[in-house]
Amino acid sequence: MKIMVQAKLCVVTHTFLPHVGGIERVVYEQGKRLRKRQFELMVLTHRNYTAKNYVYGGIPVRCYNALNIGFRLGIPYPIPNVTSYKTFLEAAQSSDLIHAHGHPYLSSLAAAKLAKKYHKPFVLTQHNTFIDYKGIWNTVERLNDHYIGKQVLKDADKIVAISNATKNYVLSLGARPEKVEVVYNGVDLDRFKLLPTAKDDIRRKHGIPKNAIVAVTVRRLVYKNGIDTMIESAKIAIQTNPELVFLVIGKGPDLAGIKAQIEKLGISHNFILAGFVADKDLPSYYNAADFFVLPSKSGEGLPLVALEAMACGLPVVATNVGGIGEVLISDYGKLVPPNSSKAMAEAIVEFAHFKRSSTKENLRKVVEKRFGWDANVDKMVKIYEEFI
Repeated sequence: MKIMVQAKLCVVTHTFLPHVGGIERVVYEQGKRLRKRQFELMVLTHRNYTAKNYVYGGIPVRCYNALNIGFRLGIPYPIPNVTSYKTFLEAAQSSDLIHAHGHPYLSSLAAAKLAKKYHKPFVLTQHNTFIDYKGIWNTVERLNDHYIGKQVLKDADKIVAISNATKNYVLSLGARPEKVEVVYNGVDLDRFKLLPTAKDDIRRKHGIPKNAIVAVTVRRLVYKNGIDTMIESAKIAIQTNPELVFLVIGKGPDLAGIKAQIEKLGISHNFILAGFVADKDLPSYYNAADFFVLPSKSGEGLPLVALEAMACGLPVVATNVGGIGEVLISDYGKLVPPNSSKAMAEAIVEFAHFKRSSTKENLRKVVEKRFGWDANVDKMVKIYEEFI
């Protein structure tokens, strides 16, 4: 292994904590570990109700100014403005390697072009597959893939795909196979773990009976995440097993429509919208449930929430989109077609009768062996060492 002395790493991401999301969490978990491995790391992201420069969890963050109109539509796509160029330029010139997250973003394109101009290695991590936004937005996404995404993929010296499904997606966009390497996401095993005493506290807080069978999900409330399908499946499943209670954690622009759908189907007593839950409290919510549901319609690369749930001992019912099927553990997971409320309801009813006596402990042991951020970062360091 090479010995690197404070290699300067610029990580470019369209959003970062405290804005909550999967990419933000990946950047943070990798970043705090890379800082312990002789990397001087700085995150470059758009300014989203933050100071121009700030520190999060010990990680220095620099922000560029951008238009954020897409966020209101559930499409987090910041558009850097003219004044942001100087920020990108300074970050590129002062770095030994630039690592961008997500091929479709203008921030990734700017990073790729500046890396090429100043002869800096450029690594790209691709997180999602194609996201179905419905209607005209799908056309916009395809055009963006063609004019922005393909160029970013072409300029990358290395492309890290977080699943084989994501790898196939970037290959379909013209990425060269020899550039692409699959590195699965990890999970914070110290935070997401079995917490037996948390179950009663969370259930009491939300008025959930002790004998209820709880299905939990953690999702931003937008179309692609499939909460509408989960609500429809809940209506069917509750008719078979009235002890089922569905707990949804998250917020988003579709909240009003989701509330209306729950009211219309008359399942308010069995379907709870918990809203935003702080990261520090998420492990307790997972532990309050009996299994996890991932109802996504499209766009999943490898969702962190599924790994977090499994680390807390929860079996997973998931739609067969993206790379989730690559990490589900035999006997503790079930795949169903997307947008099929009937198939999801059948799987939920099946999991409601799942033998839970030893499930949590056994599943946790498997996750400990297969997933973990330290192993993920070991692989990232080897990739960096190819170029530094």
